[in-house]
Amino acid sequence: MTLLLGLPEGYEWVVLLVVALLLFGGQRLAGMGKGAGRAIREFREEIKAPTSSDEADASATASEVAAAAPATAVAAIEGTTETEPVVSEPTVEETVQDAQVVRS
Repeated sequence: MTLLLGLPEGYEWVVLLVVALLLFGGQRLAGMGKGAGRAIREFREEIKAPTSSDEADASATASEVAAAAPATAVAAIEGTTETEPVVSEPTVEETVQDAQVVRS
């Protein structure tokens, strides 16, 4: 005899239903079923429709990207980015001062 583990079939569902009725009672099982149905319905609604705060965030992000686009395009043309600081080469005086500091 092989033991197969799988989903209950036929009379097994009836036995499970009777055991559940005995443990919880009819009213409590009905409330649990109602709560599960409500949870599934709310979950489906949340997946399908974006909330108003999501739409506001999306429009704010789009306007921020549109405002930043010209500055980014200029930086790309110039070959620099906004976050990179412009570093100038040291002058002769600064180089001499650095050399004197190293010697002492």
